[in-house]
Amino acid sequence: MFGDLFEEDYSSVSNNNGKGKRLKTKALEPPAPREFTNLSGIRNQGGTCYLNSLLQTLHFTPEFREALFSLGLEELGSLEDKDKPDAKVRIIPLQLQRLFAQLLLLDQEAASTADLTDSFGWTSDEEDFLDLTVAVKNVSGLEDALWNMYVEEEVFDCDNLYHCGNCGRLVKASKSAKLRKLPPFLTISLLRFNFDFVKCERYKETSCYTFPLRINLKPFCEQSELDDLEYMYDLFSVIIHKGGCYGGHYHVYIKDVDHLGNWQFQEDKSKPDVNLEDIQNKEEIDDPLMILKAILLQEESNLIPVDQLGQKLLKKIGISWNKKYRKQYGPLRKFLQLHSQIFMLSSDESTVRLLKDSSLQVESDIQRNDQQLFKTFTSESLKLNDGPSCPHWFDINDSRVQPINEKDIEQQFQGKESAYMLFYRKSQLQRPPEARANPRYKVPCHLLSEMDAANIELQMKRAECDSTNNTVELHLHLGPHYRFFNGALHPVVSQTESMWDLTFDKRKTLGDLRQSIFQLLEFWEGDMVLSVAKFVPAGLHVCQTLNGDDLTLCEIEIADGEDIFVWNGVEIGGIQIPTGSDCEPLLLNVLHVATSSEGEECQQLIESSHVFPSNAEIGSVFTALAIPEGVILINNTESRGEENWTTIPKEDLKKTFREQGLRNGSSVLIQGSNDGNSLLTKQGKWINTVNEINWLQVKNLSQLESEEEQVKISATLNTVVFDIRIKAIKELKLLKELAENSCLRPIDRNGKLLCPVPDRCTLKEAGLKMGSSLGLCPGKAPTSSQLFLFFALGSDVHPGTEMEIIVEETISVRDCLKIMLDKCGLTGDTWHLRKMDWCFEAGEPLCEEDAKLKELMICSGDTLLLIEGKLPPLGFLTVPIWWYQPRGPLHHWKDHQDQTNCTLSQGSVWKASSTPGAPSDAHAEVSLWYLGDLEISEDATLGELKSQAMTLPSLEFSIPSPAFLRAWTVESKRPGRLLRVHQQQLKEYKLGKRTEICLEPLQKEENLGPWDVLLRTQMRLPGERAYGPPVDVLWDTARGWTASSLRQRVADVYSLPVEKIEIAKYFPEKFAWLPVSSWNQQTTKRKKKKKQDNLQGAPYYLKDGDTIGVKNLLVEDNDDFGTVQDDIGREKQKELALGKRKSREALRAQSSDVFSGAETPARARGPEASLSIHVRSFR
Repeated sequence: MFGDLFEEDYSSVSNNNGKGKRLKTKALEPPAPREFTNLSGIRNQGGTCYLNSLLQTLHFTPEFREALFSLGLEELGSLEDKDKPDAKVRIIPLQLQRLFAQLLLLDQEAASTADLTDSFGWTSDEEDFLDLTVAVKNVSGLEDALWNMYVEEEVFDCDNLYHCGNCGRLVKASKSAKLRKLPPFLTISLLRFNFDFVKCERYKETSCYTFPLRINLKPFCEQSELDDLEYMYDLFSVIIHKGGCYGGHYHVYIKDVDHLGNWQFQEDKSKPDVNLEDIQNKEEIDDPLMILKAILLQEESNLIPVDQLGQKLLKKIGISWNKKYRKQYGPLRKFLQLHSQIFMLSSDESTVRLLKDSSLQVESDIQRNDQQLFKTFTSESLKLNDGPSCPHWFDINDSRVQPINEKDIEQQFQGKESAYMLFYRKSQLQRPPEARANPRYKVPCHLLSEMDAANIELQMKRAECDSTNNTVELHLHLGPHYRFFNGALHPVVSQTESMWDLTFDKRKTLGDLRQSIFQLLEFWEGDMVLSVAKFVPAGLHVCQTLNGDDLTLCEIEIADGEDIFVWNGVEIGGIQIPTGSDCEPLLLNVLHVATSSEGEECQQLIESSHVFPSNAEIGSVFTALAIPEGVILINNTESRGEENWTTIPKEDLKKTFREQGLRNGSSVLIQGSNDGNSLLTKQGKWINTVNEINWLQVKNLSQLESEEEQVKISATLNTVVFDIRIKAIKELKLLKELAENSCLRPIDRNGKLLCPVPDRCTLKEAGLKMGSSLGLCPGKAPTSSQLFLFFALGSDVHPGTEMEIIVEETISVRDCLKIMLDKCGLTGDTWHLRKMDWCFEAGEPLCEEDAKLKELMICSGDTLLLIEGKLPPLGFLTVPIWWYQPRGPLHHWKDHQDQTNCTLSQGSVWKASSTPGAPSDAHAEVSLWYLGDLEISEDATLGELKSQAMTLPSLEFSIPSPAFLRAWTVESKRPGRLLRVHQQQLKEYKLGKRTEICLEPLQKEENLGPWDVLLRTQMRLPGERAYGPPVDVLWDTARGWTASSLRQRVADVYSLPVEKIEIAKYFPEKFAWLPVSSWNQQTTKRKKKKKQDNLQGAPYYLKDGDTIGVKNLLVEDNDDFGTVQDDIGREKQKELALGKRKSREALRAQSSDVFSGAETPARARGPEASLSIHVRSFR
């Protein structure tokens, strides 16, 4: 892709003064090069997708493109003179020339139309294209539409005679239309967008409309005596619209007439792989030379990256190079180097090419079976192209260009994504042979020079960016210039002379780095070992020896600014060097009692610095200070101003410094056994016992048998997790190999395993409390650049059923989704991810599929949910639409349904059992029929949403206008919030990505004001525990949400005195009624002031759609508002609550086994305090 970009040697060396790590400034990313299709797209400026599709169509019309290029300075002028007052410059054709030249020659993924659109204003009086507009409605296809327009005649006879202008009489006549002259290019516009005069709304025609790849226009022409070839036209471009009549997106299918692009599919699933059955005998498989040559013969130009060569080898023979050939032939790159007469490696060894002599013919000494194998491999690759006559079609979607098959055009015959414009060219138009696969053909010289210069500049910028992004600064510390003392390495002379700075390409291997250092250090003799070193307060420490010369620096995770120690791997100056993180030197502050000249102890403390290996026993402090015995105390606090000393029991003196949680800068106090406490009271606080809980419980979950299931590990908050894990493995008596592939995971109170804890963290950094339970599990903990995620299928997730995955934090949402689908065994592109929120519910979807998980604040331990359904484009909503019948079909709609014999599709229905007399909002009469999904712009209004919903195929009612529909949001399978303003945009409602909407039919138009509240009132039937049919009541709350106002409004509706009614609000989730009284005023205790009764607040929380029960006190005077169904509902709720309580107790008893061995003292619970939260109402 980058050509010869990587053929330079990026290694350079400098003797830098000073240690400091240099911060690299990331270069500005140049435009991406063209992809495998070798075609350039056009960037979308925002709403320019239709323009981009037209421009690409013109660009892939060679005759138009070459005619444009033929216009020179005389006709168009020069862009350099556009600001001169007297100059005549045609800016648009000049910018169009530059754009076409960029699409042909500039090596970038997508071109920009900013300069072209800025220059708009040029118009042309001539058109090279004839635009035919044809109908789509009630027409099966293009040929049918042309037949109706240009073949069938309209006859004037009987009562519809034609008035002749010559004779002045009514005569019989016929009228028809014909095509008089055919152009070389024909544009046909399909009338997809129409207007429904009955519904008074626009709509898009999505029915099936076919069009041929080749069409004969002879039947539609006035002159038909010419040869049939004169009337033949071939399809070469199809502009496609995706969406509805209120918004959408355009892209184009284009036929590459000149074969300028690379029409090959990256993954051809229909092409079978060559397997072992195709190979005649075992000798053919054992010869890697023959296998590699056969693979390279399949590749274009016989060129392939070395990494992909290994992958294709694995795919072809079912076994990797390392397992099959490495032991006998060595590494793959070395094998290719040894056969330089057949293979040619690039200078950076990233790509390999098959030499021409080897690709044209097989050497005479190769067996006949080799030829048979070549034939087997290459015969499949020839099927990619059917020859020069095979049509090359591409899908150009703004910046993205993908090859497609000609049969894919049939998918655009119908649907929301369907053909919008067709472009045909005469079949007799032939292209000259020199234009084939030649993008420079007839491009003006000045544009060729401009594009060549631009490509050189792009290549330089990419090389600069590539060098910046793929090189690392290494600090080489030379072993002969160091000496080992006081537990660490120190330079003999100075840091400047002991360290060299090396800039190196991180894509090269460790062996290449070693070879480069050998060439730089001419004085070096013997073996050379490279190790990662680390600066610690005690000096330089060797952490890890680098192995694997075939691995790149990226693969062994060499970071920018890494310190590399160069030595023989054994000793420095005759002293053996301890290596590894276990023996990292610790610089400690040691305090001990001063000794007089007579050997007696004084009442004075001396502080000195000492270095100890972190894996040494803490009792070695006595040996270092030549103290026979005593007491060791450590300071647990990191701040020197606040000391808190803890004694080390004698049995813990054999523990290491790391196990005791000591780090660089920690303080250790040594006191003789006969000192007493006098000094401690002066120097700080004495704590003669360890904390009440100083252990962790580790349970064996490694699937390996052990003598004990769980053990207690002594620790402090500063103990490193790595040491706890290693000690647990030892005490559980498990295999030592488990230390390389295991991790510790906290266990919550329900027995669920949480995210693994990194080994490098202390307990305090990991947020673990003393007495916690951990599980020793197989598998490594995620690194600092990785994320440990839980994921589950669907939104109904039961604890403990989630799956687990470790991914890089820089992975995109799209790639993460693909990995999770593969792990679930699912396929398809109709899935998306949602992050589980703190309520353990599916949150907002992760819409930005190209965004990295790190950018979206996804952290380790988060749970992602795989939800079925494809996300809508940016700025669009996918809204499920339901049909809502609050009390069965209204008489108006029922009569109409009987007349038209229409029924609603009840493929998905929410409906309870029918119960007469039950409140309509609670039981059977909340019936929701699923109509379908609408994909609509957030900028569309509520009225437009209703209009589009009326066009859903499953809605077979005839609605006069959108004003006859009432829209609700759906919450908990019930109507929730009322959407009242017809002209308000959907984004102003803050619907969110998961909102569902139900539509309720009305008998008359409704126009709700901002203060109108819609309530459903039901009159209680006297003598029965039941209610009559609901009545919609509009309550004007402009003067307040008071109970007296509501009672007055309800009394007016039922023509009853206000003092003779009683009303109550129904709570369907509780099956309970709450009476609404106007005389139960509340007063505050502090000010004795009346509170304004507001039914929006507690305890009523009145809102649109609530059910209000009405009782006529003239015929019934009791306090009961309930129904029989309410009693049944409350009993069912009690049974459900009892069942849940029993299941929780069983789960608690089961999870208590996790903590059965833990003697954790119970914490005393603090006194409970009341909490008051005031939530205001926002409308």
